[in-house]
Amino acid sequence: MKTTLEELLAFVTVVDSHSITHAASKLNQTVSGISRALGRLEEKLETSLLNRTTRRLALTEEGQAFLIHARKILASVDEAEDQMAIRRQQPSGLLRVNAASPFMIHTIVPIIGEFRRLYPQIELELNTNDHFIDLLEQKTDIAIRIGELRDSTLHARHLGSSQRRALASPEYLKRYPPIASTEDLTSHQLLGFTQIDKLNEWPFSDDNGHLLQIVPNLTASSGETLRQLALAGEGIVCLSDFMTHKNRLQGELIEVLPQQTVKVMQPINAVYYRNTQLSARITCFLDFLSNRIKIML
Repeated sequence: MKTTLEELLAFVTVVDSHSITHAASKLNQTVSGISRALGRLEEKLETSLLNRTTRRLALTEEGQAFLIHARKILASVDEAEDQMAIRRQQPSGLLRVNAASPFMIHTIVPIIGEFRRLYPQIELELNTNDHFIDLLEQKTDIAIRIGELRDSTLHARHLGSSQRRALASPEYLKRYPPIASTEDLTSHQLLGFTQIDKLNEWPFSDDNGHLLQIVPNLTASSGETLRQLALAGEGIVCLSDFMTHKNRLQGELIEVLPQQTVKVMQPINAVYYRNTQLSARITCFLDFLSNRIKIML
């Protein structure tokens, strides 16, 4: 038989109150009711949680271990109830969201109409920046970041992951020699990033088993610029799926060396300061975005 929340609450309250009588008063129950709840809990766990004397209560070793789990369970229930209360409210106010231009264009903008219909009282301010920003300096509530996080002062909510692939337009592939291996890439036009070397590591294995570091023939600071260049037939590009999903479905971009591609996933996180109390508008936006990303990626 499983333990109940009533029994867990009785146990934790007795420990915190140092008295069954005081716990009964806090929970608006009888002393005998609290005692019976403790008895049932110990019977189900087949162990003693408290040593009882006429003057004091003391946790047993098993009781100390179980108390940690009981507190976590009760805290999770409280959090779930708080979230349901938030959902019953009508969130309102200004919500400032920052993201890199490609993510804003290809992921957020297409779903903003639905979000605004669901939450008409939220005033959205959408800003783009292709580099990491200071949330306080830029007066940002939520920033969407692609890639590994390094700033420990931020709290993050994982929204999903997106795979990176090498792609080229059909027109480009017709003009240049066939690509049968990564060695063939040296005779092709490679489009890369100007400032983030990590993004010029393509998802292929080099001779040492590491990701292939390419030397681009043409560089740009924006992934969206590189996507447009690839669509225009200017070369081969390596971009995340969230940017190129429609282009691949419509045959405008074709994956290069798919059989040799290493599955490299870019994490997508929403970040905000750890001391930020999550408002209803932040919570509902993160829930909405998380659900839509799972469908889109």
